[in-house]
Amino acid sequence: MARELFTPDHEAFREVVRTFVAREITPHLAAWEAAGSVGPEVWRTAGKHGLLAPDMDVAHGGGGVSDYRYHVVRGEELARAGTLSPAFNLHSEVAGGYFAQLATEEQKRRWLPGFCSGELISTVAISEPEAGSDVAAIRTRLTPSGDGSFLLNGRKSFVTHGSLAGLVIVAALDPGARRPNGPPACTLVVLRPPVDGLLVGKPLAKIGLHSLDTVELSFTDVRVEPGDVLGRPGMGFLYLLQNLPRERLSIAVTSLALAERVLEVTMAYCRERRAFGQPIGHMQHNRFRLAEMATAVRVARAFTDTCVRAHDRDELSVEEASMAKWWNSELCNDVVGTCLQLHGGYGFTTDFLVGRVYAQARVQTIYGGTTEIMKEIIGQSLPL
Repeated sequence: MARELFTPDHEAFREVVRTFVAREITPHLAAWEAAGSVGPEVWRTAGKHGLLAPDMDVAHGGGGVSDYRYHVVRGEELARAGTLSPAFNLHSEVAGGYFAQLATEEQKRRWLPGFCSGELISTVAISEPEAGSDVAAIRTRLTPSGDGSFLLNGRKSFVTHGSLAGLVIVAALDPGARRPNGPPACTLVVLRPPVDGLLVGKPLAKIGLHSLDTVELSFTDVRVEPGDVLGRPGMGFLYLLQNLPRERLSIAVTSLALAERVLEVTMAYCRERRAFGQPIGHMQHNRFRLAEMATAVRVARAFTDTCVRAHDRDELSVEEASMAKWWNSELCNDVVGTCLQLHGGYGFTTDFLVGRVYAQARVQTIYGGTTEIMKEIIGQSLPL
């Protein structure tokens, strides 16, 4: 079935992204994986080509087009290449979503030109050593300093490209903004490293996505000015809930795009690879497994594109985003694992796409909310 989601303008943008990936990312990915980090140059090049902020105001360096499908195109092409979609999506969609919705005009003038150009790489620091999916359990605190500013103290974990970031959105408890008889309030603040009191830990040793440095940040009396508070004080938990559907849809989009690409490559391999006098794709067991995967990704594609349309209309529910996220991320792991098996020994090498992305795909069922949390969200919405 032909997809009816995109216009010729979107497809023209896809060619720009595809060319960018082929020239600026794919040739360097192995070196970045070995080094454990991506240099800042690729971010500036992405910004120069208009890939980071298609929906931000032109006055701040963005594309000025309020159309989520451009983010979808970029995410799909990065994922299909087995590259850096989590990093770019975290910057453009997750952090970008907070800036677009919550930043004042003065804050936008300070932050967005660098955000759009790639000079200021952005990230979000929410998870903590003892607070992952349970965001309400965070302990990082924001307290008044006595002179109108605030002091930030605490720790954040699993902060992607935290050592490169020039803009860090931090979620912190704000006792001063506590609502009567309500839970502890949370406030979002923005830091521009390096700042006094901010310590960047060494990159975590991960099983995949080695090129994305993932670090722990610690804050010791980090001074935060009132102008660096994002949105209204005390409303941070609400802002996090409002932005999560977009983050989860982004993961659903890239998970499915990667699954589709790995399946395409595997079908080609099964046509060419011969065993016992015939292509391995002609063997009934293998053919049935390919048929199962082809059907699963086709069904997922229909629902995912429906979710994208709903998000563009500002109608995507938390439950629908959770459905897309857990289904597509689990599907991607199933497809990649099965396709690796069909590749045999070659699948266990990094010379083949399926081997390179095997470990990378695993994290998709964890970040952005685990599969179990997604099911709990969905389950609580059912008329039981």
